[in-house]
Amino acid sequence: MSEAIKQMMIYGANGYTGELIAKEAVAQGLKPILAGRNQAAIESLASELDLTSRVFGLEFEKQLEENLADIDVVIHCAGPFSATARPMMDACIKSGTHYTDITGEISVFELAQELSQQAKAAGVVLCPGVGFDVVPTDCLASLLKQKMPDATHLALGFDSGSSMSPGTAKTSIEGVASGGRIRKDGKIVKVPLAYKERQIDFGNGVKNAVTIPWGDVSTAFYSTGIKNIEVYIPISPKGAKNMRKMNWFRWLVKFKFVQNKMKQQIEKTAKGPNEEQREKLKTYLWGEARNARGEKVTANLETCNGYQLTYLAALNIGQHLLEQSKEGGAYTPSVLISNQLIFDIPGTSEVSFS
Repeated sequence: MSEAIKQMMIYGANGYTGELIAKEAVAQGLKPILAGRNQAAIESLASELDLTSRVFGLEFEKQLEENLADIDVVIHCAGPFSATARPMMDACIKSGTHYTDITGEISVFELAQELSQQAKAAGVVLCPGVGFDVVPTDCLASLLKQKMPDATHLALGFDSGSSMSPGTAKTSIEGVASGGRIRKDGKIVKVPLAYKERQIDFGNGVKNAVTIPWGDVSTAFYSTGIKNIEVYIPISPKGAKNMRKMNWFRWLVKFKFVQNKMKQQIEKTAKGPNEEQREKLKTYLWGEARNARGEKVTANLETCNGYQLTYLAALNIGQHLLEQSKEGGAYTPSVLISNQLIFDIPGTSEVSFS
């Protein structure tokens, strides 16, 4: 009897990034099932790409489990993941489906860790953040840990220069309401927006930068064991000042009707970069490890644009899970595969340490 063909599903395939992943999958000769709640959009894309489609939402537990029953790996692309990750993870654990997503939300990474024992018992891998949202920074964090095994503090940062997709922009609205995050003494703690400001050379010149609540505040801890973690992006001094002013108005953004109004506006205006714009963009990454004696190691890395990196890395990890037997549980990308994962992505430079 021939072995059953293993199956991948892209859920939320009609979104900006989901569609990029679906099209790249076809370019690589893969045949994933496309799925989502928007019947017209999903079926239209599936027809265009000559792929099978399924239409279902995440609110009906039984229906969700039934649609995942024959799926080996899902690439979950339907955000905001603060709302959609839990039902999909729960259903994957029950259906025996490996779970991946493209989130950068700290709460989702922490949720995966909370569900790790359940996933381990079910033989299911939970690996959120398989795109630009943490793959390159997670690998860089792991490489820095190798260079400085006794590191007690880790700072990471990136300069992408890319406009946001609608989904990412909507998630950022929720981020404003929640404020900043850093990891201190092993615990994730709330801090104001633009909590710290410093000068950083991301690899393309020294720039002013501030802390942001990026996913590595969660994931880098599980990848390296380093207990103090901050993540930075470049922003002008004026922009940093304006970001700090937003701390006074964060209470207003916490109201759902305010968030919904802002998200409706984003739906009308945010489109994400086109192919020509993406091709011109590079992402510059920086990291700094420091030990208790004050000794430092810094690293720089250059990759392709965040969207290209996302669709390539997501499919790389998805294929890895289809082909390799893995013990169940929660993983970060660098732990699931290795910190060399980033070098499988075209356009990635060698790491420069100093």
